[in-house]
Amino acid sequence: MTNVREITELAIEAARGAGEIAMEGFRQAGLRIDLKQDFHDQVTEFDRRCEEHIRGLIEERFPGSAIVGEEGGVSGEGSLTWYIDPIDGTANFARGMALWAVCIGAAIDGEMVAGVVYDPANEQMFWADDRGAFLGDEPLVSRGFAEPQRATVIANFPLPRDLVHFPDLALQQFAELSEGYAHYRALGSSAISLCWVAAGWADATFTFGANSWDVAAAAFIVRRAGGVYVTYAGGELQPEERDFENPHYMALVPEARFELLHRIMREQSTRP
Repeated sequence: MTNVREITELAIEAARGAGEIAMEGFRQAGLRIDLKQDFHDQVTEFDRRCEEHIRGLIEERFPGSAIVGEEGGVSGEGSLTWYIDPIDGTANFARGMALWAVCIGAAIDGEMVAGVVYDPANEQMFWADDRGAFLGDEPLVSRGFAEPQRATVIANFPLPRDLVHFPDLALQQFAELSEGYAHYRALGSSAISLCWVAAGWADATFTFGANSWDVAAAAFIVRRAGGVYVTYAGGELQPEERDFENPHYMALVPEARFELLHRIMREQSTRP
């Protein structure tokens, strides 16, 4: 049987090493920025180098693993699957904004067992396994404000992809969020936003159209910290099993009473 503690140790080591590589390019003059799908979707050579570093360590220590990476796609087969986002928040990274992270999650037979989100610019290592959730050596406890009038919501909404489907509705919902919650912020990194909910630095976050590598590690950290992570599809709440593969998610501190967020999730998750 695969040792979960060894998986966690490898993920932390790989994330730290990738973070060192990424820091070589962070705020580097003349950093080359390439495009993937469109001008909103950016990538750098450091995204690729970081993922190559992580993949190399996994293939050396856990041969036979399956790997799902943002840059390298899917490779391998096996009961142990790794989800890699080498730089979550590439647009921030490329412009010198210290809000990006290296994300590595591991699942055995579809069940998450370890998650690491490393923010090297701020030297913050978020991680979780069967021992709980931690920031460095300190336990993480998700707690915050349950009333909208006191709560801080983090969300990059509406993004351009959100405006493709229900533009008028999305703009109306943006106004409702701005008016209904104490603070509404956009960080540009799904993983950091989720980890801030796990740490109790924010009270909720949500996104539509995420990928498994965006959220697998951070969603697991939220849950292990005692926070709430839910997904929606077709206007309905979805089962927890493999929900890191569902694109529309929301994370909350315990006991949060945020009906507006649930309504937005129901309405926006009906998109094609």
